[in-house]
Amino acid sequence: MPHIAIELGKITSTLGVKASYGEQQDLDGVKVLPVAAAWSGFGGGADSTGNEGGGGGGFSVPVGAYVRRGSEFRFAPNIITLLLVLTPFVCVSGSALGHVIKCLKKKR
Repeated sequence: MPHIAIELGKITSTLGVKASYGEQQDLDGVKVLPVAAAWSGFGGGADSTGNEGGGGGGFSVPVGAYVRRGSEFRFAPNIITLLLVLTPFVCVSGSALGHVIKCLKKKR
């Protein structure tokens, strides 16, 4: 494996939106371009006896799609992903707001 960095670069270029959802689609004059957040990681190593090993993986989350109708261009979010991302944010914000109100009541 003399050029492992080059090989890993080739592998990571195939991960992501294109691998998960494909290319831009044209449906009855409406162009749809899928959008995803993708992560990947690789690692490897060797021990003193010359045993080598490595591995890697990737993860892709559909975020939504850009939709173009004529001159109109807009982003259509994936509602399920949006709810999954916003749920912890709303919980933490609600908890923090509760603590702020509690502190303000103590000062009176």
